[in-house]
Amino acid sequence: MRYLTFALTKGRLASKTMDMLEKVGITCEEMRDKESRKLIFVNEDLKLRFFLAKGPDVPTYVEYGAADIGVVGKDTLLEEGRRLYEVMDLGFGKCRMCVCGPESARKVLTTNQQIRVATKYPNIAREYFYGRKHQTVEIIKLNGSIELAPIVGLSEVIVDIVETGSTLRENGLKVLEEVCPLSARMVVNQVSMKMEDQRIRGLIADLKKVIE
Repeated sequence: MRYLTFALTKGRLASKTMDMLEKVGITCEEMRDKESRKLIFVNEDLKLRFFLAKGPDVPTYVEYGAADIGVVGKDTLLEEGRRLYEVMDLGFGKCRMCVCGPESARKVLTTNQQIRVATKYPNIAREYFYGRKHQTVEIIKLNGSIELAPIVGLSEVIVDIVETGSTLRENGLKVLEEVCPLSARMVVNQVSMKMEDQRIRGLIADLKKVIE
């Protein structure tokens, strides 16, 4: 029996995923060791391997078959646009992708004039404004604190993930439009889905029972 390999998003998503897997009898003690410097963690009995990766890299590992299964946020899947199967909404890591800005920017979102949009997610922003709203915008890619952009006049609005909205409120910004809901998703490599159909479908069925 070959190993099934999981790529998990570092941080909270990996921790929540392991909690959920433990409920269906899948454990990996090595992964719980915070001091470990290992890159690959193995459960020999179940023939499973796990590794941790940055969110944007998880879909890449899965698409190219370096991992059979991945757990990653929906925002990353939309932004990366990789060829893989999205098989399950795991129901945790819930938040929203939103258009945010000062109240004064609400008007420019409805008048179809060209505006500047700052975001870490240029593909999601492009699809939303061009694909759904048919509004021409200039998209500015940023990597740091996106909230800063409208405050210093770099952009009229931002497209970003909103969890509680407290950072927005503290900086005089608010949610103006919702782009889409987000949560953690399980994805599967297209070839693995055929080769390991039984094992993967069994795992999905077990996890669905936990969620329900």
